[in-house]
Amino acid sequence: VDAMSGDHGLRSSIPATVSALNLNSDLHILLVGDKPSITLALAGEKFDSSRLSVQHAPDVVAMDDQPSRTLRTRKSSSMYLALELLRDGQVSAVVSAGNTGALVAMSCVVLKRLPGIKRPAICAPVPALNGYTYLLDLGANIDCDAQQLHQFAQMGSALCRVLDGRAAPRLALLNIGSELTKGTAAVRDAAVRIAADAKLNYCGFVEGGDLFSADVDVVVCDGFAGNVALKVCEGTASFIASQLRARFKKTVYGMLVGFLARPIIAAFQRDINPDRYNGAALLGLNGVVIKAHGGSAALGFQSAIRQAASAVRYDLQVQIEKQLEI
Repeated sequence: VDAMSGDHGLRSSIPATVSALNLNSDLHILLVGDKPSITLALAGEKFDSSRLSVQHAPDVVAMDDQPSRTLRTRKSSSMYLALELLRDGQVSAVVSAGNTGALVAMSCVVLKRLPGIKRPAICAPVPALNGYTYLLDLGANIDCDAQQLHQFAQMGSALCRVLDGRAAPRLALLNIGSELTKGTAAVRDAAVRIAADAKLNYCGFVEGGDLFSADVDVVVCDGFAGNVALKVCEGTASFIASQLRARFKKTVYGMLVGFLARPIIAAFQRDINPDRYNGAALLGLNGVVIKAHGGSAALGFQSAIRQAASAVRYDLQVQIEKQLEI
């Protein structure tokens, strides 16, 4: 675990680590970061200390660091050292809430990409009627060609199959319409490639509103569209929750109805809470890397740790290699 990165650093990574250890007796965590600060933050926490270790890292990647610059100047950072530990087989996965661009760049240099993979993709679940839908790419690649989108489809399908046990995940391409003539040339060409791939259960184009339906399991797009879609989902969830609270507080009648509906509202807020779905897999690398949201609180960071443990438990990387015929 890259303990120092993200907007909250140790304030989220430490309580998340302690909770994860207490909930999973098979889990072993190595925290990478400033050892004196980590030791102080852990003081008074109750957990199995035999399953937690600390690797000192004197530096940290800032959220506004330029990715290319971090490769030259941040090799003693918690992020870089955590990836080296994964490369050297000392850990099974890396979780970081740090700078996305830096994490992608460092991962490509330290871990290398799987053979044939042009670029790694960030994949995460978003709430939907069938539980959730996997969406990728979420920002690692702003502009993608048809081959990249096809590879994203292969990796996303493998992720869904492994983590959710779905034999033939329903796959779609995000577009501005369902007609075959809609979208950019890259999206139209990708549709032809994906439809011809016998290993994929391709269902055609979907629009933004279809992300929440129960009709698809995996939606593929470029990183620009995916990141915007994800942030809109999170913002909409927050807006709806705040509007509900405000409406119920407006009148005495509203407060009474709000009191009676409190269990339903609590369940609704729990279901759309982005922290429950936190933890995006960086697919296409020689190793399991999970990107937590930069603003992750403890619950969100814990979800990312849980995602990493599941990816390791079910041999995600091996399954992706099989999907790609590596």
